[in-house]
Amino acid sequence: MIVGFDVSRAQVDERAGPENYTLNLLENLLRIDQKNFYRLYYNPRASSLQLPFKHRASSFELRPISWPKLWTQAGLAFECVKNPPDILFVPAHTIPIVRRPSLKTMVTIHDVGFQKFLEQYQRRWWRLYGGRISNFAARAATHVIAVSESTKKDLIEKLNVKPDRITVVYEGVDHSRFAPNLKSQSAGGGSNLKTDEVKRKYSIDGEYLLFVGTIQPRKNLVRLIEAFSALGERHSALSLVIAGKEGWLADEIYRAPRKFGVESRVKFLGYVPTDGVISLMNGALAFVFPSLYEGFGLVVLEAMACGCPTVTSNTSSLPEVVGEAGVLVDPYSVEDIIRGIKRVLEFSEVQYQNLVEKGLKQAQKFTWQKTAKETIEVLEHLRS
Repeated sequence: MIVGFDVSRAQVDERAGPENYTLNLLENLLRIDQKNFYRLYYNPRASSLQLPFKHRASSFELRPISWPKLWTQAGLAFECVKNPPDILFVPAHTIPIVRRPSLKTMVTIHDVGFQKFLEQYQRRWWRLYGGRISNFAARAATHVIAVSESTKKDLIEKLNVKPDRITVVYEGVDHSRFAPNLKSQSAGGGSNLKTDEVKRKYSIDGEYLLFVGTIQPRKNLVRLIEAFSALGERHSALSLVIAGKEGWLADEIYRAPRKFGVESRVKFLGYVPTDGVISLMNGALAFVFPSLYEGFGLVVLEAMACGCPTVTSNTSSLPEVVGEAGVLVDPYSVEDIIRGIKRVLEFSEVQYQNLVEKGLKQAQKFTWQKTAKETIEVLEHLRS
């Protein structure tokens, strides 16, 4: 079977969730799939395509599609009409509108934030195009992969996608990279050489709480900063470190530290490469992620895989992913976010270590090899 795989989403310099999903899944598909052939579509006009893995040359081919605008809807569409694969797999939210009726398509829907938070997309073209094209993909694809039961439920309830057209395949954690690194696993903190180097690079002094994600309203950072400002004198030496590239409507978030009187203790690092994120996770007292909505919330699992206790939201997919291995809070309540953070910070060493161990055990349930295996099963079923 020839699987057409759209790898263009990963052609960005600062990769986030869907981009990392694309590359991690592709790497493991090529590693374990001994039966199928992958035709990798990419845009030579975009950032260079970095394939960070070794592979069997006989398992895939690179297929450049040079198209100046509307790459998916024009370039990819034309290529698949002219030279169709058996199945076209797009790992992030969109498929060509114009295609052969016989072409089977599979798309991964990571979340339906475009339905729940459309007003937060600042650019009018995205409100008009982005949400509609994602809605179309969910409804029109031959089959849909949802990254959580929560996302599947949203697809059924919000977009009226039939349940038998959806398969849940969880994302995975790269445990060869996201792992504890000599950190002293206690509420008293600890350090290691890599973490110390990264702290020096970003001028982080002392102990800190960590958030990683795009700077946008959906991540609930204004409430997080307000909660951080109210932790009390006992925790007044802590910093809040926020790593992530700027997204939509970020101005209020950047103003929040001054508003709540903690401007000197909140550090916005901007985009941090993966190795730096891993080191920061290893050094943090806790990972704080009170997002309003997540289709999966991989970054929470990655933090737990690094041995970092996690405080996160009791909404959307996050309870499903975290299980009993994190402290859950109401993201709409500043008081509850304070409660959750204080609970971790004021744990005894035994309680803290117990939460660390629960997190490590929970994260081990999620691997990219498992994601790839289950994705292959869906492809094979779709082909039959």
